[in-house]
This record gives sequence, C-alpha cells and structure tokens, in this order.
Amino acid sequence: MDEITKKIVEFVKARDWEQFHNPKDVAISLSLEASEVLEHFQWKNPQEIEEYLKNHRDEVADELFDVLYWVLLMSHYLDVDLKKAFKRKMIENESKYPAEKARGSHAKYTKYKK
Repeated sequence: MDEITKKIVEFVKARDWEQFHNPKDVAISLSLEASEVLEHFQWKNPQEIEEYLKNHRDEVADELFDVLYWVLLMSHYLDVDLKKAFKRKMIENESKYPAEKARGSHAKYTKYKK
C-alpha cells in the first residue's frame, strides 16, 4: 500500500492538484467513486450481475481502483496509518461480531440474542 500511495501522491504533485484536495472534497470524491461502483450493479439480479461481469469486470476494477485511490490519498493527507487502523478495527469487529453469534446472520451486533 505504501508504494501505491507514493505513486498517487507523486501523480497529484506533478499536476499541482494538492491545492484542490481539502478533506471535504477528497471525501466527496471518495463517495462519488463508490457510487460509480454501485452503478454497475443497480437493478441487476444475481444472474444478471454474473453475466454482466463477464464483459465488464475491467470497468468494475477501474471503479474499485478509483475508490482505493481516494482512500489512500485521504489517509496520506490526514496522516492515518491504515495498517494500524486495520488492526484496531478488526479487533473491534471481532469483538462486535463473534463468529459463534454472527455466523450465517446479517443481524446488527446490537440485535444478537444474549
């Protein structure tokens, strides 16, 4: 991830785009790109999605990259260590969603039977 982030930062600096990248606008860009991922799946049932992906997988991959681009750039600007955040958040998730209670359930952790 560090190598990818470095490449993204170099790309931005070479174009003098940092002047446009405040946290609000970077967050908006992240959200917009995530919405573009959703567009590929909107109104399609599982069979249609499977068929769609046969011819559009690269387009979906491009949108996923765009989301990653903004996540990595935002974490760079905000000095967020994503590796540390990942470890911390996974511990939290494992606590909220213990396998013995969460397996096969889509219920929110606050709805688990005690």
